[in-house]
Amino acid sequence: MNFASVRIITNDVDRLVEFYEKVMGVSAERPAPVFAELVVPSCTLAIGHSQTTQLFGAGSLVGANNRTVIIEFRVDDVEAEYVRLRPFVDNWVKEPTTMPWGNRSMLFRDPDGNLLNLFEPVTEEAIKRFKGRH
Repeated sequence: MNFASVRIITNDVDRLVEFYEKVMGVSAERPAPVFAELVVPSCTLAIGHSQTTQLFGAGSLVGANNRTVIIEFRVDDVEAEYVRLRPFVDNWVKEPTTMPWGNRSMLFRDPDGNLLNLFEPVTEEAIKRFKGRH
């Protein structure tokens, strides 16, 4: 089994695509106006319009209603990313902070309120834990 993607459901695909293109530094692939994918070597972030949820079952998904998932990206330099993203991120949850498990993390919300964590392993143990992962 291979992990394929995480999909965010939204009422405004264009707004979220623009935001995530800035965060991830890649251009989205748009196979349909109601769907986009941002592909990097380690993962795919998909964004679908709330109109598509009827395809998965009535009432199965509600856009902009997530308070249980953190979308995480490992980066080379959290401090540099903080400086780069500060001008267009409106909702900061935590400025760069070293966590008890050895990652330096910063957390913020996308325009729909989904929580993102950009982190960098900084302790010897954390670095070792991520060695060999994409």
